[in-house]
Amino acid sequence: MTTSTTQTAGSAKFVSSSAVGIDEASTYRKVTWRLIPFLMLCYVVAYLDRVNVGFAKLQMLNDLKFSETVFGLGAGVFFLGYFLFEVPSNVILHRVGARVWIARIMITWAVISGAFMFVTTPTMFYIMRFLLGIAEAGFFPGIILYLTYWYPAERRARIVTTFMTAIPVSGVFGGPLSGWIMESFAGVNGLSGWQWMFVLEAVPAVVMGLAVLLYLDNGIRSAKWLSEDEKRLLEERIAHDAKGKIEHQSIGAVFADRRVWLMSLIYFCCVMGQYGLTFWMPSLIKAAGIKGVLNIGLFTAIPYSAAIIAMLLLGRSADHKRERRWHLAIPMLLGAVGLVGSALAGTNTGIAIAFLTLAAAGVVASAPLFWSLPTAFLGGAAAAAGIAAINSVGNLAGFASPYLIGWLKDLTQSTNIGMYVLAGVLVAGSLVVLSIPARLVNR
Repeated sequence: MTTSTTQTAGSAKFVSSSAVGIDEASTYRKVTWRLIPFLMLCYVVAYLDRVNVGFAKLQMLNDLKFSETVFGLGAGVFFLGYFLFEVPSNVILHRVGARVWIARIMITWAVISGAFMFVTTPTMFYIMRFLLGIAEAGFFPGIILYLTYWYPAERRARIVTTFMTAIPVSGVFGGPLSGWIMESFAGVNGLSGWQWMFVLEAVPAVVMGLAVLLYLDNGIRSAKWLSEDEKRLLEERIAHDAKGKIEHQSIGAVFADRRVWLMSLIYFCCVMGQYGLTFWMPSLIKAAGIKGVLNIGLFTAIPYSAAIIAMLLLGRSADHKRERRWHLAIPMLLGAVGLVGSALAGTNTGIAIAFLTLAAAGVVASAPLFWSLPTAFLGGAAAAAGIAAINSVGNLAGFASPYLIGWLKDLTQSTNIGMYVLAGVLVAGSLVVLSIPARLVNR
């Protein structure tokens, strides 16, 4: 078996002898149709269980007499558990395989998410959110790591972007679903609508966790649906892509790499905007003049639908042009403009929704575009620890963002200052992105 490298249009193009009679494009289409729709469905379920607390807020705060600060702290404390257990979780996944570990993650968080129906005090709320973070730790970075087992760097931005459209998809369907459950089931068997929402929206995670055990393969070699020639082609592409990537010998070495910390800083800025918008979207839409839980849920579908389109177009463009920095910096800047505009719009519903749509398109699209940066230079065991480290440190913003906005809301009786702060963080993050040498990430 031999391989060679040729030059095409100024970039390296890999050619494999095992590709004789095997079309690479059709092989990757086969892989994509097998994996991505299924993984997207898993992530829709994950994201729904993570952020449905934003909808529960519309009823919980009144029922349980929680302040905005209590809610913000509870929403954010999820990410402390997430932070502490993410790296160990990803290292375990790399060792034992994705199939069993991803299934374990999904079933565990489903049980905890459903148990939110029993929350009655701030302390219980904090503990349950912390436990949910522990349970879900490793799912997202685990999937990102799993995709590096199948796709080389030049295909990864589009694939990761496609996978992460599950975030806005969960908003498009999850918002109306949560609103409908909370409105339709309120008072059934003596339970509030928000209690029913937590129970019913936990069921799909159990189902998908069991499906992972039956459906998911740990890697190329174990995929019975691929021919031997297709497996060799894919394995050679991954092996070729691994050349020149960092292969740290220990987790400590990963944390000592300043590039990992730079990526963590950028992702922190992305996540500040993402979760600030996600957790407070229902409240922002309500403040724009929309009445009724179901109507608020339906209106959340508008910004998230725009985010889906933005993600797909930008991911395709980033791979086609082999350019990563501007494809990330510009959406972050647009997200900042959208957040400021939504705050200034006040109760002008049309303008507020338009700016929230711009904010969602920019902020939500920035996350998958970010992941094409670190995966361009991390490989092997370094990717397992590095991806988890970046995601866990970056996701501390998931703690800071909702807590900060909740505190500012109680202090000023307005979310405007919080939106301005988030916009400033996004602008700062975009400037850090542009400081990265293009040669490091444009692969």
